Formats: sequence, structure tokens, C-alpha cells
Amino acid sequence: MRFDVLTLFPELFTPHLSLGVTRRAYESGAVDVRLWPLRDYGEGTYRRVDDRPFGGGPGMVMLADPLARALAEVRAQRADAVPLIHFSPTGRPITQALVREMAAGPGAVLLCGRYEGIDQRFLDRHQHIELSLGDFILSGGELPAMALLDAIARLQPGVLNDAASHEQDSFSEDGLLDCPHYSRPESWQHAGEDVPVPPVLLSGHHAQIARWRRERSLELTARRRPELIDAARAAGRLSKADERFLAALTL
Repeated sequence: MRFDVLTLFPELFTPHLSLGVTRRAYESGAVDVRLWPLRDYGEGTYRRVDDRPFGGGPGMVMLADPLARALAEVRAQRADAVPLIHFSPTGRPITQALVREMAAGPGAVLLCGRYEGIDQRFLDRHQHIELSLGDFILSGGELPAMALLDAIARLQPGVLNDAASHEQDSFSEDGLLDCPHYSRPESWQHAGEDVPVPPVLLSGHHAQIARWRRERSLELTARRRPELIDAARAAGRLSKADERFLAALTL
């Protein structure tokens, strides 16, 4: 798959593409990321890409023409009609379900806005999908773009050491939050306190371990994201044992 990124700050992507586990997806070509510096398509001697908003108000607005020129060059080099994704607080949230869908697709054009926003005329004519990283404001679309790329890259075959790792992530199989995890030592000495690993995890009894993890996942989800319990119940993803455990849970 291929992602073309329209950005004023392509250098921000360098660490993301060259470090960490997901670099395997980029180095192998499983995920092809191409950066398009928007300043190259700016106007005049200073390569201007923004101007003051009509109607007054603070901030600057990204101009339609430089964006249209950049997008036209991207489209000319791609044979497929992939969607243009614009990152904005007004977009729909990025979810694991969306990530899984995109991880099996051909890619997209990612538009990283800056300043007060983007000329709406460009968005009205070219925007296909508008996504948000959450209910907060960032300085630009680069961080959401990197977050989306990271989430997609880690789902590609061969990127994670254990192919089953992502199947146990939060939001993945049944839409619930992941359970807690523990590693060595079996007893951790901290501030004079002996903090052991839950005994069931040392028992070697796989069915009991699986049930313990399931119950911890249910408990954590019910406490922090109860709407995910409702969604799992509506989709028929909760067993009778799950429902009994939830009914006895004191929140």
C-alpha cells in the first residue's frame, strides 16, 4: 500500500519512518510512504501557502491553489483513486476498526493541515474522509498522520515478532480493553514492599489463565469505557460467563 503525505513539515516524519518496530513495514516496502513538501507548491518568491481569513479573525488559512497543485501531482503519479484524508478536530475518531479496514487497502493521500485551517473550497471539492485523533487541538495534522501510519504499519505481516500480538490488543478481537500484563521478577521489591505477580499467571493452568485475563479485561472496560461493554453486548460478543461476572462486579 502507498501513502502520499502532503505536509509543510516533512522532516517530522523522519524519526517515525526510521525507528521502532514499524520501520520494518517501511523498509520492506509493505507500506510505502512518500512525502510531499507543500512549500514546493507555494506562491511567489516566498512560496506562500497561507493568507488571512475573509471575514476577519485570528490566525491564517491554508490557500487552496498550492494544495490543489500538490494533490494534482500526486494523482498524476498514482494509477489508483485512493481517498484524500484530512485530519481535523471536526472529523470522526480514528478507531481500531477503521485501522484494520485501511490496513487491508491500497493506501490514501494524507493531508496535514496547519494554522487556523484549510480553505473550505478545496475541502469541498477534494476531501473524501475527515479524521480526528481525539477531542483536543494539535498544531497540525502531522501527529495524527503518524499515529494512523503507525497503527496501520504494525498490522502488516512480519512487522511484529509475534503475529498474534495485535490480535490481543485493546479494541481488536471483541472491542474490549486489554487485560494487565506482568513479567519477571515474580516478586518485585518496591519501596520495602513485596509486590507479587497474580498467582494464577504462575499456575500453568491455561484455561484458568485465559478466564482471569478475560475477567480483568471485562472489569477494566466496565470501569473505564462502559460504552464498549454495551457495544460488545449488542454485537453478541459476551458469553453467559461474561455476563455473570459483570453482574457480580461492583463498580
